Amino acid sequence: MRVIARFWIWFFFERVEVRHRERVPRMGPVLLCINHPNNLIDSLLVGSVLPRKVHYLATAALFRNPFVARFLLALGVIPVYRKADDPDKMDRNIETFAACDETFDRGRVIAIYPEGATRAEPRVQRIKTGAARITLGYEAHTPGRLTVVPVGLSFEARRRFRGRVLVSFGEPVDVSSFLAVYRGDPAKALHSLTAAIQWAMEREVVHVERIDTAALARAVETLYRGELERELWEERGLSGRRIELLPLSGSMADAVEHFREQDPERIERLWQRILGYRAGLAAYRLRDEAGRTRLEPTAERQRVARPWQTIVGLPLFAYGGAVNFLPYYLPGWLAGRTSRRQTDYATTRLLASIVAFPLFWALETSLVGWAAGVAWAVAFFLSLPLGGLIAYRYLVGTGRLRHQLRFGALLLTRAQEARRFLAERREIVEELARADRDYLKGRERTEMLK
Repeated sequence: MRVIARFWIWFFFERVEVRHRERVPRMGPVLLCINHPNNLIDSLLVGSVLPRKVHYLATAALFRNPFVARFLLALGVIPVYRKADDPDKMDRNIETFAACDETFDRGRVIAIYPEGATRAEPRVQRIKTGAARITLGYEAHTPGRLTVVPVGLSFEARRRFRGRVLVSFGEPVDVSSFLAVYRGDPAKALHSLTAAIQWAMEREVVHVERIDTAALARAVETLYRGELERELWEERGLSGRRIELLPLSGSMADAVEHFREQDPERIERLWQRILGYRAGLAAYRLRDEAGRTRLEPTAERQRVARPWQTIVGLPLFAYGGAVNFLPYYLPGWLAGRTSRRQTDYATTRLLASIVAFPLFWALETSLVGWAAGVAWAVAFFLSLPLGGLIAYRYLVGTGRLRHQLRFGALLLTRAQEARRFLAERREIVEELARADRDYLKGRERTEMLK
């Protein structure tokens, strides 16, 4: 199952970055406390990046279907009886705690989602006491054996196919300090340990506190990310290599939150300038990337090369798009029509893709085999995934080219307006660079005072 999960995670995401996987011990009982932003995909992600088998706690509502229940039990899933699902079965959670203790006794890994349900918000919601109850209940009779590891999942774009995701494992939570309190005052110990787990989980998730702050952080990232990447290339000698963007997103969010507290007027002025710039681009159906490309020193070479790449790659795109259109399009359409919550979309699309791609590929291969023979069918089948990836890359690249050509047309027809956009962008980036320097100086002074 882990091999299958890894394949579909590789297929669905462009990049999965894993930080501090070594914090999960190779042996012994472990409790993973994970935030829950993306339904079933969260379990597939964590299970695919760890070498150890993970037993998940899941709502007992999933076990109502006998076939599904048998499948989940075979995977080692442990049912949890929630009051929201069936108040009359809450007493059966005694069986859940017993199953957890038995799993820990065998030195296994259990994963729990302490938030209780999937959450669309980009930050950790207030967690339940279940993780603390399981931890202290087990530690009470086997002290010092269990390792509690917080895990943060951060999605760059939850609904986008081939997006990026960060899986971050935190420092283990020290449980021993709560155990003595638990023996004398269980309620107090449960509350304190729950707060400690919440804090530890929050440290691993890239988030900002308010939705307007999140919007500003994303706008700053769009405009200033190229400058930060160039600084890191020069600082670390990474020229020509990819810079991980999710940690940069977290740093930008921290900087925005810092200025909201220390200099709110500066943030307000910057936000108004960014909104005005983006509104101007939207009026001409342009994207910021087109303006950024015009200001880059390598833009001339890229503008010459990309039209030729577009022409040469067109036959490959046509082939890959034709043979993969239905299995690519239908899962997204189905997910959009059937997902009741935002957090259901990616899971629905992934599950539909797991069915659609093998089904359509098998049908298409059968038709080729019937018409041209086995050898052509094998060659056709091997070309399907490669053709699909080429078509997707081509589609993304031509989208960028289309916006660059549109900006070039604006330069020819309304040169003054186009130059105003470029000047405005340059001034905003310069202001962001000044804010970046001020933020780093402030952090240095804070570090020196510690």
